[in-house]
Amino acid sequence: MRDGSDGDQYDQEVAPRDGMTGTKKKKRKPKKKKNASTKGATVQSSPPRVPVASLFADGHYPAGEEVEYRNENAFRTTSEEKRHLDRMNEDFLIEYRQGAEVHRQVRQWAQRSIKPGQTLTEIAEGIEDGVRALTGHQGLDEGDNIKGGMGFPTGLSINHCAAHYTPNAGNKVVLQKEDVMKVDFGVHLNGRIVDSAFTMTFDPIYDNLVAAVKDATNTGVREAGIDVRMSDIGAAVQEAMESYEVEIGGKALPVKCIRNLNGHDIIQYSIHGGKSVPIVKGKDQTKMEEGETFAIETFGSTGNGYVRDDMETSHYAKKSDAPNVPLRVSSARSLLSSISKNFGTLPFCRRYLDRIGHDKYLLGLNNLVSSGIVEAYPPLCDVRGSFTAQFEHTILLRPTMKEVVSRGDDY
Repeated sequence: MRDGSDGDQYDQEVAPRDGMTGTKKKKRKPKKKKNASTKGATVQSSPPRVPVASLFADGHYPAGEEVEYRNENAFRTTSEEKRHLDRMNEDFLIEYRQGAEVHRQVRQWAQRSIKPGQTLTEIAEGIEDGVRALTGHQGLDEGDNIKGGMGFPTGLSINHCAAHYTPNAGNKVVLQKEDVMKVDFGVHLNGRIVDSAFTMTFDPIYDNLVAAVKDATNTGVREAGIDVRMSDIGAAVQEAMESYEVEIGGKALPVKCIRNLNGHDIIQYSIHGGKSVPIVKGKDQTKMEEGETFAIETFGSTGNGYVRDDMETSHYAKKSDAPNVPLRVSSARSLLSSISKNFGTLPFCRRYLDRIGHDKYLLGLNNLVSSGIVEAYPPLCDVRGSFTAQFEHTILLRPTMKEVVSRGDDY
């Protein structure tokens, strides 16, 4: 278990801009317009606030990229038995496709709107507000977030930090033009989690790093399928990723796979099932199976290609096999009850606890972690000074075909 101890914060600070003092004139708050604009809307607003259920009133959401199986599994495309099994999964498919459409619409707005100079808190809350509006689940009423909404907190990991970083309350980190930011967020409906991520840069010197990781993820998606061995996927991903190099500061740097980060299977209400999808060659003979859902994600780095826990923890999740142990800290008992009712086993972050009205909860939260009931997920970082990138898609291994459910025009 990770110890969840607090580490160093990013050492970026917000400086006042030239000609600005620390005092500001008070402005009158504009009157809020009545929210009638989303009613009966046929196109998405900006920022996104129209529930996708309103845009697809017939309940038919766009399919992802559908890919026929190859070789010994080619028969599945026309097999009547497999088609029957596919039809039996209709509710599962509707929930996944609805979540994927939410992800696409929110991320495409984010790609257009995110600019250097914004705080990470502003960026994260913009994405999360969009997801909650488009799923129709604000998550403020007890149990509402378990029906739908955020599948896990918005990761905004910058530069050498590869994963699991989201701002905590009071975070003042500002996105810079020189930054490489991984945007990783999940959408769920009824526990069907769409897990997809992309990398944003604002300087073309990083283009080859981004291209390497996008190519590697697409390679993993292409190779994945029923009866495919994990080791074969890892070898193909590594070959694609490490065929690239990037020139930064006049130095040619190889792009390395981050060897201790993996893709994973997804099960209902659990972002990490029991299987891992490596991104380097290895000996894992485990096979993918019919009916499974996988997050195919790859990470590239200009550093060591290996991450360690670093900085302050923000991500947590209640363990699905949490032990029933006596809790002597009263705040831990009440917090556990709230976590169970509001998140179940879905990951959450400190901002989500703030949002539903908790305060002074760190003692109780740390007690739940040390008792083995809640898992802490600290940020995962390569060596400082390096740059990391990520792309990720969710794939459904349907009986008749593979569906890259999170695929969009953007990636």
